[in-house]
Amino acid sequence: MQDLDGLGYRGATVVMTGASSGMGEAAARILHELGARLHLVDVKAPSVPCERFYQTDLSRPDEVRATAAALQDIGPVDHVFACAGLGHTFGPMTCMLVNYIGTRQFVEAVLPAVKSGGSIGVISSDAGMAWQQNLAINLQLLAIADPDEARKWCEARPEVIKDGYSVSKEMLIVWAKNHGVAMAQDRGVRINCIGPCPTATPFMDEAVRDLGDAFFQRFPYPLLQRMATPQEQAWPLILLTSRLNAVVTGAMLYTDQGFAGGVSTGALDVGGLMSGAAG
Repeated sequence: MQDLDGLGYRGATVVMTGASSGMGEAAARILHELGARLHLVDVKAPSVPCERFYQTDLSRPDEVRATAAALQDIGPVDHVFACAGLGHTFGPMTCMLVNYIGTRQFVEAVLPAVKSGGSIGVISSDAGMAWQQNLAINLQLLAIADPDEARKWCEARPEVIKDGYSVSKEMLIVWAKNHGVAMAQDRGVRINCIGPCPTATPFMDEAVRDLGDAFFQRFPYPLLQRMATPQEQAWPLILLTSRLNAVVTGAMLYTDQGFAGGVSTGALDVGGLMSGAAG
């Protein structure tokens, strides 16, 4: 991919969570082909070649701290990709711990190693579309940086995190938009999110089993008339995080075939989307 050297990944040091499957694996594979030096973090070993693999469960703060400490020794980090995530079938609290609390803890712990002008790319979801509607309560959780205290906050509010998947994805957006200011002012580090639509990954296989195939057949895919592939989601994440987007931070890019825009403006009627869904 010599013609894509302008993206700035050749020889760059990249840290990524969630590289063993799905969109993370697709992004890691592309970055490897672009010449990046990959340090991959996941609960199971990835198939993508890398400088080093760090087996880490993001739901365990001590493991996150240990891995982040080890990463301080690899030299300046150019880019961090937060791709790890679990679906709602794992339960609300586990979704909150991995998708938001552990992800935030990891990125903020690695941040001192990120070079000035570096960047952070985060996979959120269309499921986080209600972040503005729920901003008041989300800001309460955002104010808690300590992962143990954040867990206690969630445990005390089961009614707030009953849809832990959606809440965790909202929190990623709120975190990026809010903390993106301080990261930019400190050392010019950028942080941005993508918001995928349903994508054909092992993650989605679990969702289909839980919600039923009919739900995803009814789901609108205005652009492609089908689910996206992991590669189709990985490329926007890589482009958004590249040096070509030097003035973009705190952004949420919906990589959802027009779903969010259609819903917010009334171009798509999804009122009956949940009718008949299994579970």
